[in-house]
Amino acid sequence: MKKLWELYLTFARIGLVTFGGGYAMLPILERELVDKRHWTSMDDLRDYFSIGQCTPGVIALNVSTFIGQKKAGVKGALVAGLGFLTGPLVIITLIAAFLQNFAQYPVVQHAFAGIRVCVCVLIVQAVLRLWKKSVVDGAALAIYLIVFALNAFSPLLPVKIPAAVLVILAGCVGMFISLHRSKAAKEGK
Repeated sequence: MKKLWELYLTFARIGLVTFGGGYAMLPILERELVDKRHWTSMDDLRDYFSIGQCTPGVIALNVSTFIGQKKAGVKGALVAGLGFLTGPLVIITLIAAFLQNFAQYPVVQHAFAGIRVCVCVLIVQAVLRLWKKSVVDGAALAIYLIVFALNAFSPLLPVKIPAAVLVILAGCVGMFISLHRSKAAKEGK
């Protein structure tokens, strides 16, 4: 029970500061789950982010579910997910109740403009961290450039390629490259 309570409280605290979505909170998750609690490694956290991007739902909620399952099975997954959702649900409910009355005030509009800028900084920081750990060689850079081009120029293509398809294709190419390197290494011995 103590482990479940710890999962709930940890993810409830993380959920309270979830501004900007999954990528913006990568530094928060890294600090709390990797550095402070040692519940996972940075490599596993990046893998959870990758899987979370491919599965339905909010990335950070998916990550909390993965960590909860790793720590305490299905109960842990449910408790961690519920913990993560508690704060945002309360905050969103309060904002929804009062925003309509205050949204037209310049001070509120400027506050949201400031929040958007901060979220952009958090996302750029997360992207740079992911870049350093993920684009480690020429093959990874080639995959990045191809996926970036396909995504960026998607509106110009005759058919829009869904992000999930790009992720799956990149994973398959990465697997192919790994298998090819392993085979080449075995033949070189």
